Amino acid sequence: MRNKAHFPRTLLVALATFFCMSTNSTSAAGASGATETAVFASGCFWCTEAVFERVPGVKRVISGYTGGHVPNPTYKQVCEGTTGHAEATRIEFDPAVVSYEKLLEIFFESHDPTTLNRQGADEGTQYRSAIFYTTEAQQRAAARAKIAAQALWDDPIVTEITPLGEFYDAEDYHQDYFKNNPNAGYCTFVIKPKLTKLQQKGTISQERTSK
Repeated sequence: MRNKAHFPRTLLVALATFFCMSTNSTSAAGASGATETAVFASGCFWCTEAVFERVPGVKRVISGYTGGHVPNPTYKQVCEGTTGHAEATRIEFDPAVVSYEKLLEIFFESHDPTTLNRQGADEGTQYRSAIFYTTEAQQRAAARAKIAAQALWDDPIVTEITPLGEFYDAEDYHQDYFKNNPNAGYCTFVIKPKLTKLQQKGTISQERTSK
């Protein structure tokens, strides 16, 4: 007859408690709906906003300014290129649906990270390519993503990876710009073609998925 293993009751109770706590912790985390934040700059924020609003798992996208030295800058000041700020987007996302690493992939795919202080016809430091990290984990992920993305480009990637400082929300008329101005020239000739290209590749959804 096979010998049966006998374990101390105290050990069994400890194991049962551990698994119970682990299950409850996981369930609580999943039910809490906790979100994380990513902040990217990749040229005009109207375009970046429209891209990430179509990523499943992204809850909200806010256009704004960061990376500079002038507090509470206006759009006019940032456009003059003297504030040090970049046009950026603050992306609130659900990490249970989309990872920060996936957002980084989309970031590098949706703009040209090899042009210094320029995206298309938009020139100036306010249009630079940058990743503003909020944690050391994000910093490491950004560095890995930058190395991986280099394989897709002949020219060196010039994307900055820098800690996030103060983020200033842009004026109200910049928020949801593509949604509110679909027939504006920039939307028609720059944003729409970019969205179509990314949608055809399956990178983003056909419709907005965020608020």
